[in-house]
Parts: sequence; structure tokens; C-alpha cells
Amino acid sequence: MSTSPFTTTSKDGLTLTAYPGDGDILLGYSLDQSVLQNKRLAGFSIQCIPPTGQPYYLLNRLNFSQAVTSSTTPEQRVWTTSDNAPFQKFHWVHFAPDIHPGAYRYKVTARFWQGTNLVDGPSAEVSVELVPTQPDRFEFGFTRGYLTSQAYADKFHNKDIRQEPKTLDYDTGPFEAQYQWLGFHARKMIFKLLQECVNDTSIHVDMFAYDLDEPDILRMLESLGPRLRGFLDNAPLHTGTALEVQAHDRLVRSAGVENIKQGHFRRFAHDKIIIQKKNGKAVKVLTGSANFSVRGLYVQANNVLLFDDPVIADLYEQVFQKVFTDMEGFAKSPLAAKWFDFPSEPNVPNFSVSFSPHTSASISLDKVNAALTGAKSSVLFAVMELKGGGDILPTLQQLHLSGKVFSYGITQSDAGFTVYKPGQPGVLVPFAALDKHVPSPFNKEWRGGLGQVIHDKFIVIDFNDANPVVFTGSSNLAAGGENSNGDNLLAIYDRSVVVAFAVEAIRLVDHYHFRASMEAATETKPLLLSSGTSQQKWYANDYDKNDIHYVQRLLLASGPSSLPAVPQGVSDSAGKTTGIIAGKKKPPVAKKKTTALKIPHKTRAKLSKSKVGDSKPKKRAAKKSATAGKTKPKTQVRKANLRKSSRVKRKRRESM
Repeated sequence: MSTSPFTTTSKDGLTLTAYPGDGDILLGYSLDQSVLQNKRLAGFSIQCIPPTGQPYYLLNRLNFSQAVTSSTTPEQRVWTTSDNAPFQKFHWVHFAPDIHPGAYRYKVTARFWQGTNLVDGPSAEVSVELVPTQPDRFEFGFTRGYLTSQAYADKFHNKDIRQEPKTLDYDTGPFEAQYQWLGFHARKMIFKLLQECVNDTSIHVDMFAYDLDEPDILRMLESLGPRLRGFLDNAPLHTGTALEVQAHDRLVRSAGVENIKQGHFRRFAHDKIIIQKKNGKAVKVLTGSANFSVRGLYVQANNVLLFDDPVIADLYEQVFQKVFTDMEGFAKSPLAAKWFDFPSEPNVPNFSVSFSPHTSASISLDKVNAALTGAKSSVLFAVMELKGGGDILPTLQQLHLSGKVFSYGITQSDAGFTVYKPGQPGVLVPFAALDKHVPSPFNKEWRGGLGQVIHDKFIVIDFNDANPVVFTGSSNLAAGGENSNGDNLLAIYDRSVVVAFAVEAIRLVDHYHFRASMEAATETKPLLLSSGTSQQKWYANDYDKNDIHYVQRLLLASGPSSLPAVPQGVSDSAGKTTGIIAGKKKPPVAKKKTTALKIPHKTRAKLSKSKVGDSKPKKRAAKKSATAGKTKPKTQVRKANLRKSSRVKRKRRESM
């Protein structure tokens, strides 16, 4: 596979590097400091020249005149072409609305103030393909996720993404174009594999499924008849009125009761795996983070991996067979006892895989933690934050203070997202704050638990350095999950794959960090581009050698060889920052306090009331004190138990 997927060019003091993802691209660029002498940099315009169609400028969510605040709704947002509203940052991720084969050219131009006018400075161009060339025996793909919601609004005018009320039986024909666009490459891979299985009667399928409610996927599975064996999750969130109960019953009718089993280990059967068997032999396996559901493919950011290799497929088949026949004994089996290495399978990236649940989470997570502590230049991540323990999350939460590597990532908690981005030790983005910023139709689908938003969980280490690796799969990378869930965790060492995951990580972080910044913006301190009359240069930190933004600019534009020492985080206990990452040493995960963006008092009060629905904690405490020692009527006990059961189910769903 490719050893150098990214391209760097330099002209007139402007350095530009393009990192191709899966249908998107990360552009990192930098100006020599000598170019800035006696000039005021307004930002950078980016022009895209697609293989078909006319050149166009990428759009900026900010401009010089129209303020964005916490009260700005999706309908009120104004997008401005970047020649008139230059990007005031040194990187940008572009996900083209339509992807075509062939070369895409990107032209990045520095824009300077000349009086009150904008004029061009140095420019540089790169040429890349947004349809990645992948080997015949391995393929990876991502969904778009609702992060591209503005493009969705432009293309589909915010049409609903499913029929209401939710059902398994609606006609997906009217939604087909939306589904192809939102599900993108990941959906294409899943549908192609299943259609192969349906068309060839010599093929049988073994399948692990967690969430399962995508109507067309279910119909293809039904059409396999007894050629399908399935192991479906039946944890509490997939019982009762859940659509997965109906999916199970339909597959029992089509495949036979002996071919469809259910289980959930100690917590979940969390794998999302399809194994294709031809004439009784496993030949292909599809895995990843994407559930076979409407939300998993059309709302969330997710990934899918496909191995067209009988050796690898057979290992997954052994796992399926053991779980299907002896779920209780799997954790103590040799299949759960180690990592399996595939350093030299033809046309397959060098990778390793482990299967859980284990007798000890260290079996899988020690490898991840060793890679983290051995990182040389960068760690990028998107990981669910669980209360499952282990070393991974504490390590990630402290990396930005280490003075060792550049750290850029996002985790989740009960309260919302924590974004780790240069300039902040950890910015909390409450779910309540985000609700009003999620446009239709995604606002109907995006809530429902932690796993419903940051589901594409992975860690990228040294993506543009000598020894890149990405850890991904269905695993949530917490000790509790590795001990209690059926999961698979992969370590992939191929640079092309690692770079694509790095682009996805930066896309996620930038998206949610902007939402955090928007929530903190007020009428007196709105989000606006810095004008030519501003006394403070917006790029001052990017050229301060003691600032992490300086490291970020050089890392993305010129690579790790250009990096100086990474500035170590310092305490902001005095209530002010110094231009370096500011943050306090965090206590253990269960008691972690996160430094949030400064949110106005009224807004902060409103948000605090939304947490767990407890809007009157003092009154509740007083009531509790007044009724202490009294016996509750049976009806109250029953209601309390129902509420407790509901909370337990909700908490379990939030842990997936």
C-alpha cells in the first residue's frame, strides 16, 4: 500500500500539504514569517477545481460583518466564499458535496489587508484524488455523518431521513439518494458485500449485529434464508419495543430458529461483523464501528473495514463459531487471549486484531497504551468516554499537558463532549447546548445516548511521522468494555489508512469545537473574523514558539521534522492563560472536572438545570430530608422502580 499518501508543495514562502481522507481532504498550510513583515494577514482563501465542473471557493461560516452567537440558529447562518471571508486558521478539512474520479486541484492563497481592501499574497496548489485507490483485497470507508449538514441542506433541502413513526417496513426508495450520500463509502461497502451474498447461492453469511434497523439491510438478510446465521445483541436496550426485537423475529422466520441466536456477554454483544463464506469457507470479512442501522449509517460518523482474505476471514469465523456455540466460554478461550498479527498478507495492510471479552482488559489495552506513551509527535483521537476504567482515557486527557506530543481529540461523557484542542485543556460542550444547533432532520436522530454522536472511535498516533498507527474497530477502548463486551479492536500500521483516520479526527474535533465556541459567543463577544483594524493579530499565537498553535501550524504544513520542542501545559489557576495550553492536572476519570469555555452566567444556569433533568436540586434535597424515614406507598415504590429501570436502560444505551 501507499507509503506517501500526502503531497507537499512550497512557493513564494507558502508551504501547503494535502492529506487525502476518504472523499475529503485536510489542507495544512503555513507562511514563512518573513512574508508577514510589515503586512497584516487577513487569512487564506481556498479554491477547489474539481475534475468536472467549474472552480469554486470553499465557504466560511464566519465573515467580517455578521456576528455568530449562541442564539444563532442553523437557519440564520450565513456562509461566505473564502475569497471574501478568508479562513483565519492554518488548516482546513474539505468534504466535497459530490465526489468524482480524477484529480482535484486545491489552490490556497494568502490574503492581506491593503487599507480596507483584501489583496492576494503567495499561492500554492496541490492535486489529489478524493476517490482513494485501494488494493483489491482491502478496503476502508467512512460515512459522512451529520457533520456535513450544511451541504445536506443545500443538496436535499433538509428532507427527513426516515419515515415517522419509526418502523422497519417503510419504502426506502424516496430516501435512496439521501442514503447513498450520507452513508457514503461505508454504506456502499456494506451493500455491495451483502448483494454479492444474495446473488450467489453458494455463499453463506455469519453475522454479528448490535443495532439493526436499516430496512434494506434487513431485507437482504431475510432474502438469504437459511444461508444466514446471526448472533444478535439482546441487552436491555434491544428488548421490549425496540426495532431490533422485530428484526430478530423476522430473521428467525426467514433463516430458522436454529440459525439466529441472541446474547450480550456481561453487557453487550457489540461487534458489527459480516463474514462471507463460499462453499463453506470464509473468504471475506467486514468489520468496523458502523452499526447496521439508520442512525449508524446516515447520522453518525462511522467507519467500515473489509478484508478480502481467507486467512483473516477464517480467524473471524472461528470467533463467530465459538460465540455462536459457547458464548459463556469465549472470554477464556485462546481467541480472546492475545493479539493476532498479520504483517505480510498480500495486498492487505500490516495490522493486528484482538477479540473481547477478555479475562483481563490488559490483553488488548496494554498494546494501545504502550503506543500512546511511545508517541513521537502527535496523537489524534475520537473516543467515547466511559466509566469503564483503564489507562487509555486518563492518558489521552493528559497528553496535551505532557510537553511531548501534539494532541487533538474529542471524548464524550454524560454531560456532553470534551474537545481537546490547542489553546484549551478541555472544552466541555454540553448536549443541551448543542440541541438547538443541530439542523433538521438530524435533530430528530442525533440524540439517544453517548454512542449516538461520537461513534467513530479511534486513536491515531504519529500519522505523518516514521511509524504511524491507528487503533479502531467496535471497541470503546475502556477496560470495562474489553472485559464485558463482544468487540474487536484493530491496530493498522499502513500510512494511507492512518492518514485517512487522522483527517477524520480533525474533521470531528473542528466541528464540535466550533459548536463549543458558538455556544460561548455572546452579543458583546460574538464570533467574527478579525478585521484589518484589529489591534490583536489573529495569528500571533501561531508564530509564538512557546505556543502549541506554533507546533500545530508546522506539524500539518511541514511535518514533524520541522517541529521545535512541544510546549508543556501550565496551570491556569490564576484565572488567565499564557498562550500555552492551559489546564489543571485532572483527577481520576470518575471525578474529572473539565475546564469549559467561558459561558455567560444566564446560559450557564440554564445548562446546569438541564443536567439529568434535575432543575431544582435544593428543593429536591429538602423534600428528601423531610420525608426521610417514612415508608413510601406501593404506588410510589412502583413508580420509583420504573424510573430507576428507565435510567438503567438509558445509561446502558449511553455506554455503547
